[in-house]
Amino acid sequence: MSQRWSRKKSRLPLAGLLFMLALAVTFMVLYNERSIQQIHLHHNTNREQDLREASTFTSFVHPNLPPRNNLEVLDRFSRCNSTNEYSGKKIGWGDHMSGQGSDFVAAAKEEICDVFSGKWVFDNSSSSYPLHKESECPYMSDQLACQKHGRPDLDYQHWRWQPHPPCNLKRWNVTEMWEMLRGKRLMFVGDSLNRGQWISMVCLLQSVIPRDKQSMSPNAHLTIFRAEDYNATVEFLWAPLLVESNSDDPVNHRLDERIIRPDSVLKHASKWQHADILIFNTYLWWRQGPVKIQWSSEEKGSCEEVNGAEGMEMAMNAWAHWVSNNVDPNTKRVFFVTMSPTHQWSREWNPGSEGNCYGEKKPIEEETYWGSGSDIPTMRMVERVLRGLGPKVSVINITQLSEYRKDGHPSVYRKFWEPLNDDRLKNPASYSDCIHWCVPGVPDVWNQLLFHFL
Repeated sequence: MSQRWSRKKSRLPLAGLLFMLALAVTFMVLYNERSIQQIHLHHNTNREQDLREASTFTSFVHPNLPPRNNLEVLDRFSRCNSTNEYSGKKIGWGDHMSGQGSDFVAAAKEEICDVFSGKWVFDNSSSSYPLHKESECPYMSDQLACQKHGRPDLDYQHWRWQPHPPCNLKRWNVTEMWEMLRGKRLMFVGDSLNRGQWISMVCLLQSVIPRDKQSMSPNAHLTIFRAEDYNATVEFLWAPLLVESNSDDPVNHRLDERIIRPDSVLKHASKWQHADILIFNTYLWWRQGPVKIQWSSEEKGSCEEVNGAEGMEMAMNAWAHWVSNNVDPNTKRVFFVTMSPTHQWSREWNPGSEGNCYGEKKPIEEETYWGSGSDIPTMRMVERVLRGLGPKVSVINITQLSEYRKDGHPSVYRKFWEPLNDDRLKNPASYSDCIHWCVPGVPDVWNQLLFHFL
């Protein structure tokens, strides 16, 4: 008995020790959890404070101010003498100037029919498609004349865009379009894709104008097709980045260093401001790596560097500021054409393949298809800017419907400005143009959409 008792007595201190240890561990865990929560709380509080401070101290640049007397006009000879880290400055317009953000309004009333959603229908009836003939347009570009340059299949000319029922796209009527343009200036402003749409429009319109009553100015920064009987012009202004840049020469613009003036569209606006109907685009030139920016307030040659997406947002906001302050939708119509997709990787629509658009003869049928050539964050940024302009701008959303048309590019059936060596000629996919579009073809439908909304 005494032996058993002594054994029990010997275990009591151990049990007490374990109990005390457990209490200590529990206290330490609770203390550490509280400490971790406090650290997270402190971190989040600091982060929120940092964000508030960043928002408070963000510098907004007021765009499109009259240039100072000694400000250099950017051209292909412009260079950066020094390149500094991006200062973080933003382009301010509307509510942006107060740093409070914008309470965006809808860009337009909701349409009963979404003509941008549908499918491509093959239509080879002679009275329907194509809407014009390549060989009958004296202003056709060799970059887009796929039939002339040997494309053996012509099915790409016979696809008609059909919105989902019960919607229909207004049928093209050249006489009605000319009546809309009577006494007016229609101007396309942008890059080579917008130039392709302009060429398509000229080819669609010129057929009913007597040859001695039409004229085309020489290719320049601003190129003008004129129809005398209607006192109307259809013009193209080369402005691939919308803002002033060293790439504004319509011919000599292949440069190692791209420089923009992100706070000014005034150089181009001086040419587009008196047009009655304006069609803008910009996108692909922002996908070619970083850009140098030269603020109007900085000394000559002093640059900063940003990525393409940041540069495009600055340019869009500078452009939007001009539209907001200069466009009365009752007297001037402004359209923005969304990004034109590319088809550089056939594995995106045909898994396992290693080609591109070369040899493609039919559209993609999968309705949800979206390739890597169309950047969704950029699309959202553009939408945000356009919503801020309300009814001053109408959107021509060509992106999804053009995504399906892997067959619509020139690929190798165009004029190339640089000679092709034997190795490239043996591999057609290596030099295929999967960016631009054959005409007649997809750009005709973009113009049919414009006609529909006019």
